[in-house]
Amino acid sequence: MVLRFSSFLKFISMGRIGLFDLEKHFAFYGAYHSNPINIFLHMLFVWPILFSSHLLLYFTPTLFNLPQVGFAPLGYNVNLVLNIGFFLTLLYASFYIVFDEKAGFLAALLCFFCWVSGSYLAALLGFSLAWKVGLAAQLFCWSGQFIGHGVFEKRAPALLDNLLQAFLMAPFFVLLEALQMLCGYEPYPGFHANVRAKVDAQIKEWKSKNQKKIS
Repeated sequence: MVLRFSSFLKFISMGRIGLFDLEKHFAFYGAYHSNPINIFLHMLFVWPILFSSHLLLYFTPTLFNLPQVGFAPLGYNVNLVLNIGFFLTLLYASFYIVFDEKAGFLAALLCFFCWVSGSYLAALLGFSLAWKVGLAAQLFCWSGQFIGHGVFEKRAPALLDNLLQAFLMAPFFVLLEALQMLCGYEPYPGFHANVRAKVDAQIKEWKSKNQKKIS
């Protein structure tokens, strides 16, 4: 049974089922992020957006009357609330692991780190200040990304064409890009070459459509 489930995970992570077609999703993302400066800005801001979201979500109520989990780092008591922030973290982490076991596991750890550390900071700051800090961080980080698209990429963000994909997959794709740059990692042999070909084709198609609109 375990072997069959493992084989199923491997099957879908290789991109043979539409929803979990990693090449397709990464190519879509890459077609909107081909400029090096825009890529750098997203690497800088995407994960802080996820982290600062937990400053805001910490104060949402517990779902299904689940108990809170208490811990006391640095002598300060904090309750981890199993609320919307927790379940979004669980959703993100699960998706990433299904897409790719190795990079996905690292992304899942980062997601839970953002949830725990974001919860800790929110509890430390209190409702009013946590919301001010969270909203300021969101505004700053989103502004940086829009500048990346408007000034350097010269193309509207992917969220205008695929909102769910942009929000759900952006942290994982940023991590994949970083791993590829730092150590040449790819989910399986030929992944980046296949993605690059699809990205080039999509950019070429987009430019062709723009030329037709102009003419």
